[in-house]
Amino acid sequence: MTADVFVFVRPGRSRRTLAVLIPVYATLIGLFVLVDAAWWVIGLLALPTLPALWDLWRNPSAGVRLDATRIRWHSGRRSGALALNEIDHMRFDTRWDFSVRVSAVLKGDKRVHLPFESTPPHREFETAFEDRRIPVKRTHFSFF
Repeated sequence: MTADVFVFVRPGRSRRTLAVLIPVYATLIGLFVLVDAAWWVIGLLALPTLPALWDLWRNPSAGVRLDATRIRWHSGRRSGALALNEIDHMRFDTRWDFSVRVSAVLKGDKRVHLPFESTPPHREFETAFEDRRIPVKRTHFSFF
């Protein structure tokens, strides 16, 4: 078993979010100024962007730490940890939107789902588990 520690941290603030919000707000301001749209219509159109603005402001981090004995994860205010000897296998589910969700299947068939935002790129993560001799099962495009 390896003594290396696998660490992945993702900040909540991203350039992609900023790159999306700038044109959205430019369009909303343009609608207000050029088309004389009602302020309440602009407000309604801006409502779906508020969670992204909140994440830009707060910058919550998400990540995972995998060492020789434990896996720990955090996402905003949520966090969790598992001892590696409790894990029967890790399950990597490829969804219909091509995202990969990760679950720890414990001995006794209980599942613990890792938050999507705290999981690293799946190939690196899968290799980290294989290095620690934890079986990895992959499923593709299932309904369950």
